[in-house]
Amino acid sequence: MITIRKAEDRGHFDHGWLDTYHTFSFADYYDPDFMGFRALRVINDDRVAPGRGFGTHGHRDMEIVTYVIEGALAHRDSMGTGSIIHPGEVQRMSAGTGVMHSEMNASLEEPVRLLQIWILPERRGITPGYEQKEFGEDERREKLRLVASRDGSEGAVTIHQDVKLYASLLDGGNVRHDFAENRYGWLQVARGNADINGQKLKEGDGAAIANEASVVIKGSGAEILLFDLN
Repeated sequence: MITIRKAEDRGHFDHGWLDTYHTFSFADYYDPDFMGFRALRVINDDRVAPGRGFGTHGHRDMEIVTYVIEGALAHRDSMGTGSIIHPGEVQRMSAGTGVMHSEMNASLEEPVRLLQIWILPERRGITPGYEQKEFGEDERREKLRLVASRDGSEGAVTIHQDVKLYASLLDGGNVRHDFAENRYGWLQVARGNADINGQKLKEGDGAAIANEASVVIKGSGAEILLFDLN
């Protein structure tokens, strides 16, 4: 079964400096029917104005994955990490026992657009950690590139949960993913248009996948993220 979460049905707030869409309940947006999906707790589609961003704030007991779609995001945290995240790079921050961080648009001229993803960890009290890796366009074009996983296989960043996250760029091609028994999926369309097992999706749409042995995803100018969840 594939259940579409339409882009226009998400929570939406325009704060001037931040234009954000919430796939699941977050902050002032609450929908009891969309509290998350399996271990996936948050997918926020954020557009941040030049020179603005999220000042220093704290997190704990959460795996936070940041995926930049356009622009550049500057990150600093209490672990001493300072970096800039560009399109094609995936950042993983394990908040664990507690971490403070800030996220700012690295440009004073151009906006930045990113997906911020929260995944519930497999246990509480993990030692905080940080990881950032680049996955070039050629690695993602017309294929599902593993970018995050529990064991960090294939050069993916490591997350403390039984989740595999794939990224793909599709422009006329298609990719197939087979699910093991009792596994679930979530597809998020970051850009463009896609089709999953014959169901059409547009930018911002998501799809919950349950009791499907496999999915075939087609795309036109599409950038997608596919989660394989327990």
